[in-house]
Amino acid sequence: MIVAIDGPAGVGKSTVARRAAQMVGFRYLNSGSFYRAVTLAVLDRGTPPTDTDAVLGTARGSRLDVVDGAVHLNGRCVEDQLHGDRVDAWVAAHSAIPGVRDVVNRRLRELCAGNDVVVEGRDIGTVVFPDADVKIYLDADPKERVRRRLMEVRAKGEEIAEAALAEQMKERDRRDSGRADSPLAQAPDAAYVDSTPLTIEEVEEKILQIVRARVTNGKEFR
Repeated sequence: MIVAIDGPAGVGKSTVARRAAQMVGFRYLNSGSFYRAVTLAVLDRGTPPTDTDAVLGTARGSRLDVVDGAVHLNGRCVEDQLHGDRVDAWVAAHSAIPGVRDVVNRRLRELCAGNDVVVEGRDIGTVVFPDADVKIYLDADPKERVRRRLMEVRAKGEEIAEAALAEQMKERDRRDSGRADSPLAQAPDAAYVDSTPLTIEEVEEKILQIVRARVTNGKEFR
């Protein structure tokens, strides 16, 4: 059973998807973490990050996996290296390469085969799993998304000006929605959830209600 959750940056997909997966006993996968792992592989190997063919070659030669909820690259846990500044600087460009997206999408499908999974990203319900049992598009007002991401950054002890962060997220939205291959979009059959006025717990419960209604006809899981 596949539950696909899509939406823009800063909307709370990762937190909600991870918690929802725990609630129903499903595996959790984050496509964005795989793109970050590819970028990390490129930078660690000294591959020219602007060389599309070289980046694609590195992606094809990398082994991506998830062990106990943590992303592994070539057999090594890299979860704590995926959100540094150097990965942030290149991941958007690398994830826009069609061949890289093919590599990541193929691996996601392999990991989901035969499993119950909550998987989140920006093209999960439209491209990766167009036949997912449940599709949800999680959204929020841009100002609220900036506020949430700012809190997240500061909780890590990092500092960034709110205006600069807002501009970064606006640019990311533009690139995600405007790329030719697998743009960010709501699938026609996805349930739309506006999380702007909701707490994490309320969003989580709304998603669980959708899953129950669509998959178990209102009955509780297991």
